[in-house]
Amino acid sequence: MQIHIDHLKKHFGRTRAVDEVSFTFSSGEIVGFVGPNGAGKSTTMRIIATLDEPSSGDVYLDDISVVEEPDKAHRLIGYVPDALPGHRDISVHEYLDFFARAYGIGSTARKKVIESIEEFTNLLGIREKHLNALSKGMKNRVSVARALVHDPAVLIMDEPAAGLDPRARIELRELLKVLSGQGKAILISSHILTELAEICTAAVIIERGKILRAGSLSRILDTDVPHRTVLIRTLDAPELLHKHLMLQPNIEAVRRIDEIVEADIAGGEEACWELLAHLVRSGYRVVDFHQQRAGLEELFMNVTQGEVQ
Repeated sequence: MQIHIDHLKKHFGRTRAVDEVSFTFSSGEIVGFVGPNGAGKSTTMRIIATLDEPSSGDVYLDDISVVEEPDKAHRLIGYVPDALPGHRDISVHEYLDFFARAYGIGSTARKKVIESIEEFTNLLGIREKHLNALSKGMKNRVSVARALVHDPAVLIMDEPAAGLDPRARIELRELLKVLSGQGKAILISSHILTELAEICTAAVIIERGKILRAGSLSRILDTDVPHRTVLIRTLDAPELLHKHLMLQPNIEAVRRIDEIVEADIAGGEEACWELLAHLVRSGYRVVDFHQQRAGLEELFMNVTQGEVQ
């Protein structure tokens, strides 16, 4: 399935929360949706999830229009909001059962579907607990489980890692990889950019309602991060390598980390190859030479201005 966001606009009075936003992602992709607070991420995601209507523009799930056919589109989308209501009078199992009924899953299949989802999201042990008694991490699992009840082709996840402890964040990352492997198209927003970069195949960066960058993560990084960082280890004294690299014309910065020397090289793959060849010709006994991929954090700082609406 291909999800095409087409010239989306959403105005609140004079504020253009979403301003001509267009991008595309497909089944099996995990796309990071990145931007400062107030950039328009949540509004865009709510429109895709059929919860808000755009001022203009549309979203297409293959040939299904979210604006013209919201009921059809809604059945293809699972939405994970940034917070789960803490109901006092309903258990995890009852909550999931309610949504399964709302999606028209018959009684015979419903029990199997809910048990399968509870097992998949590791909720079997807390299925009888009330929602208001759950931790942030547990509520997050319930929110994901609810979004998966009707087996949607598309997952829209708004800050699902916010407030999670390290173990819960790791479990969330692994869950997303499994869902992506099942062919689901996933759009996820997060402020934890280092972790987002580990699982995303593509990224969309938005600020003041406008798209700044969109595309595969590797292509965006190659375009907007103008240097490569390499980690080098040799059998020689690291301080000698450090001094040698500081004298090279295409080296922007050099840092020592114990036995490793880290260098920022102006240029791309060819510049890295030339440096390695130069070190070998110079007699350095190189035993480790690899690139450290530029991260979303560096990209984010390079292309955004920190402006809010």
